[in-house]
Amino acid sequence: MSLSQLIQAVEEADSSRRLLEAVQNLANARLEGAIPTLIEALSYNNPGAAVAAVDGLILLGDPAVPALLELLDMHNYTARSWAIRALAGIGDPRGLVTLLGVATADFAFSVRRAAVKGLGLMKWHWFPDELREIAQEEALEALLFVAHQDDEWVVRYAAVVGLQALAMTIADTYPHWRSEIQSQLEQMANKEQTLAVRARVWLALKNIQHNIQPEAHTSINLEESEAKKSPLTPDDWQDILNKLYEIKSQERAENLEEGDPRRFQKLAAAIGKDQP
Repeated sequence: MSLSQLIQAVEEADSSRRLLEAVQNLANARLEGAIPTLIEALSYNNPGAAVAAVDGLILLGDPAVPALLELLDMHNYTARSWAIRALAGIGDPRGLVTLLGVATADFAFSVRRAAVKGLGLMKWHWFPDELREIAQEEALEALLFVAHQDDEWVVRYAAVVGLQALAMTIADTYPHWRSEIQSQLEQMANKEQTLAVRARVWLALKNIQHNIQPEAHTSINLEESEAKKSPLTPDDWQDILNKLYEIKSQERAENLEEGDPRRFQKLAAAIGKDQP
């Protein structure tokens, strides 16, 4: 089927089952022209279709990011929550500040879990060197906060996965941050009440320890050298930097401890102010 036929099938679906099938078919086509329709499907009262649309947007990746970020300014919280899950799955740096805020303060644990996962999967190799340190420090503080403070075990579980991924990324450049992550995980290994989270902590510690072995670095460096270059423009990076500097300014103005993720709560509140 052509793109126009796939879109028409979505628009003319007259039942939940047919809508789900039509969105799945459109998502599986992996055509950039499908992005507006897949994003529109996020606002339908059909969770199955929304999941299919999110999966399709993640497969399409970076071309979908500008439209997803635009959706965050609209007035449908449900659609925004699905958009955040798509952003998290893509891992594009343009979604970093949004994910930082949502991970620590969104009212829906499923959305916080998705945002935390997104921080762990961020495409750090795309960042310019001078910006990567600032961004990774913000992600580290947010993940540590969630792992220690979040009431929902599934969110803490996701934070452990994110901390493991970040520890492996920064193992060579910021060993003191890696040690901070290991210390947090070791505390959780002794104090965490949920068995599933505690088991994931032990796995994370094992994987991090393996990662810092010399033979493990060879394959990681090879993966980084083969990674594609960032499609982001200088304006994109400047926008990300401005938002991070804005966060820092708020920290100073509110006398919050440097790195305290509570500074993102206002951002998350603004995103969810029109929730039902």
